[in-house]
Formats: sequence, C-alpha cells, structure tokens
Amino acid sequence: MTTPTVAIAGATGFVGGALVSALSSSHRVIGLSRSPRDGGAHEWRTCDLYSLLEVERALEGCDYAIYLVHSMLPSARLTQASFDDLDLVLADNFGRAAARQGVKQIVYLGGLLPPGEHLSRHLESRREVERALGAHGVPVTALRAGMVVGPGGSSLHILLSLVRRLPVMVTPKWTASPTQPIALEDVVRAFLRVLGDPAHYGQTYDIGGPDVMSYREMMARTAKVLGRRRRMLGVPLFSPRLSTLWVSLVTGVPHALVGPLVESLEHPMTVDDNPLQRWLLPDAVGFEDAVSHSIDADGRPLEAPRVAQRRRERAPHRAASTVRSVQRLTLPEGRDAAWAAREYIRWLPGEAGSLLFADVDGMRISLGWALPKIELLQLTYAPHRSGSDRALFYVTGGLLARIDASHRGRFEFRRVLDPRTLIAAVHEFRPTLPWWIYNATQSLAHLYVMHRFRLHLERTKPAPAAAAQRALA
Repeated sequence: MTTPTVAIAGATGFVGGALVSALSSSHRVIGLSRSPRDGGAHEWRTCDLYSLLEVERALEGCDYAIYLVHSMLPSARLTQASFDDLDLVLADNFGRAAARQGVKQIVYLGGLLPPGEHLSRHLESRREVERALGAHGVPVTALRAGMVVGPGGSSLHILLSLVRRLPVMVTPKWTASPTQPIALEDVVRAFLRVLGDPAHYGQTYDIGGPDVMSYREMMARTAKVLGRRRRMLGVPLFSPRLSTLWVSLVTGVPHALVGPLVESLEHPMTVDDNPLQRWLLPDAVGFEDAVSHSIDADGRPLEAPRVAQRRRERAPHRAASTVRSVQRLTLPEGRDAAWAAREYIRWLPGEAGSLLFADVDGMRISLGWALPKIELLQLTYAPHRSGSDRALFYVTGGLLARIDASHRGRFEFRRVLDPRTLIAAVHEFRPTLPWWIYNATQSLAHLYVMHRFRLHLERTKPAPAAAAQRALA
C-alpha cells in the first residue's frame, strides 16, 4: 500500500510542527517553507506562497494538503495591502495550485465564527480564506478553533505575559465574553481524524476543549497554574483598539498578532455542536492541564524548536528591499481579469494626458514618460501563466526597476471568489530609486493610479450580454 503524501503550508508554526511529528509515521510529510530547512518532515520544499508557480511545484505529487497560513506579518520591506487582501491572494494561490496538482483534500485551520452576520475584519477574512481555498474545486475540510493552547503559541504567550507582569489586571467589558480554548494535542487529533477521509470532505467543524469560560476567568485560572494571585479591575472604557495597544505594550507582541485576539473576544466564541466535537470531547485536555504542559518550571512559555527557528529567520525576509502591493477592485459585470489588464493598458496613458506613453509590442509593454521618451517600466506578458481569470506580467526592464534573478518582479490581475472581485497585485518588485525617494514618490504614485483605476472600473458599463471575451493578445 502506497504511503499517502501530505504537504503542510505553515509547517514551521507551532501547530504545523506538531502535525509534522504526528503525521510522519503514517504519511510522507512535505513541509513548505520560505527558506531551506532539514529535519522533522520527510522533505522540505522551498516555496514563496505568493508565487502561484512555486506553490504548484511545491504541491507536486501530494495527495493531501494542510493550510495553516495567516499573513499577519510583512513579507516585504514595503507592503501596500491590507491583511485580508494578502490572505486572499495566498489562499487563492493555494487553492489553484492544489487543483492543478490533483490534490484530493485541503484541511484548513481557521477561527471560530460567532452567530450573526456582523464579523470583525479578521474573522471575515478567515471565512473568506475557506471560500478561496475551495473555489477551484478541491474539497476543503475547515476546522474552526478559538485559542489553541500549546508550546510556541502566540495567544498563550500573550496570556502568560499579562499574568506574569501585571499584579493588577485591567479587564475591559469584552473580557467577559465566553470563549472555548483547545489544547494543541486535541487540534492534532482533529486533523488526524479528518485527513484523507472522504466522509469529511467539504465539511466545516467547530472544535474546542471541555472548558467554556470568559477571558477574565482564563487569566484567573492561568494565575492559579502559575501560583500567583492577581487582582482583576473591571473598566468600561477600553475599546478593542485601545486594548490592543495596551496589551501589545505590556507583552511586547506586535499589534498585528494582538489585534485578531482582542477583536475575536468582542463576540461569544464557543463551539457549535457537531460530530467531530462530540468525538473529541471525551478525551479532550482541560485548560489548566494544557497551560501546565506548555510552561517550564519558572512559569515561562515553552517554545517549540521550529517556532524559535522561524522567529530567528523572520527578520531577513522583512528586510529584503522588495515591494508588495495588493488592491481589491470590483469588475464590471460580464468582464474578466484579461479584460481588466487590457483596459488598464488602454486607460493609463489617457489618465496621465500627454505625460505618459504605453507601447504594446507583441508580448511586451513599455510604460514611460512621453517627452522626452524614457522607458520607466517594461512588462512582459506571460501567456502560459495567464487566462481569462488571471493576467500575469513579469517586470523585465525599465529605468525604475531593478532586475534581479533572485526576485521575480511581477504584476497581475486576477479574479477571485466571485465573478466581480478583482485583485491587482505587484509582487517582488525591486525599485532602482533610493528607498526613501521611492517611498515618497513612486510608491505613492502607484497607490494613486490604482485608486483612479478603481474609480474608472466603477464607472465602466457592464459587458454586453452577447459579447464574447477576447483573449489578451
């Protein structure tokens, strides 16, 4: 019998590391990472998840895929994008690549969603990722969890830091909302239960531990585990935004990681009954035991080795002098990404009057100043990587672009989620201008141009019902 192969995106995180260990005896485990690694997984494949081509190569030969990725921290020196748009691009890449490589199932770990339609941006993004992963035909099994308690977890680190450092803790109103944390080992059990089982394809399950409590009670019980007495001081005035700033200041954890935790606690975050949860509960680990297993003798959080390695390696990726810019636009009804690319090239010179030119020569597009004629950017269309729902150009020259074999600068339009959602994105662009000049000029000009193009699309009439969509020449 052939051993099934599973790829794990997010294998360097604390959940991913636990899954690598748990699956290695029954599966051939391929870990996906931005930098070369060894040990743990049977194979490590270097993969930039923002590159569809690299994700396709990384998923080659995989039967199943696990997706544990959230884009809370920057991946370029300059990132012009909201976290939810970045998450959408990553998930769309993964779903597309999985479909092209014949992956049978994607298992995704997202967040619990409260009842009702009003969600925070972070929670709405989690739901959007579920949709994007499955938008290209691969069955998705979505596991939704609240706080995961285990060695290396950022939420537990925040909780322990607050309890250890503050003898008197301010507890805003939102800390009274009920929540249902889950131990890392129970999350792993849930993955093992659903992975590769067709009965779970296309299903969504809430998972949680046996204890339902408020965040205020969670802090009190954590203090008990640490053997410390802490006084809780309730205040009605702290907004979630102010709370995020306060928690970040006390714990030293970046706002981008604190924000989702605080925002999620505005709502009741408990588990809806389902078959997987009923299976988990009889052997589930209680909250206090999960905390005890995640700290050392001094009450400090244990850290999984791969999490520590990932944090040491994060700085070089942030420091790379590259630009990522992602904007979400709305397509006119009946139009596609290929049309948007053609329309952008047609529209741009007219928007700048006589200042800019756009010359199209076969697969190559030159953009630049008209008088004197200076090529600022050269884009080369990639027909074999493009289609009606994606138009891809590589940055291949121009006065403003630094061409480097190690960074594949590219510009794309892609349709995601539904027929009218369009992503316009620049990836791995390296400017030739000094960085401070670029920030003050070219980067702002790009945002302005994309804003104007968004308005142009909103004013454009829908396509005639009978009009056939042309391929980009």
